[in-house]
Amino acid sequence: MPILDQAAKLATRKMPKVITPKAHAVIDYAIAASFFAMAASLWRRNRRAAVGALLCGATKTVTSLCTDYPGGVVNKISLRTHGNIDLGLSTAVASLPDVFRFGGEPESNLFRLQGIALATVTGLTDFTGSGEAGQWELDRQSA
Repeated sequence: MPILDQAAKLATRKMPKVITPKAHAVIDYAIAASFFAMAASLWRRNRRAAVGALLCGATKTVTSLCTDYPGGVVNKISLRTHGNIDLGLSTAVASLPDVFRFGGEPESNLFRLQGIALATVTGLTDFTGSGEAGQWELDRQSA
């Protein structure tokens, strides 16, 4: 399933960046809240999935709180670094069912979809303020 996550990253790479940093922050907190809601709803049915959802929600919340965008509190992580973390987290979230050994269970689909959503939101976020496609490639060339 991480293949779908990679496909989301590739599909959004050349698309115009339409998500502002403020909108990205709102979406981040909504995604974190959805992980916590997943944990609550899965707790009696599948503890491994619930614990995984708690970990993902906590990771997303801490990352969002530490980012220097509207909605960030501590401002220790740049928005660009936050985007890199989100790309890694999207793969981790999509792979978590296999790591926690519930990959064949229906709850695994929730994590796969969340991973795709994270990759898509990150891929459509305007990190440079230009709205241009290919922002990750431009960043690599200037490094």
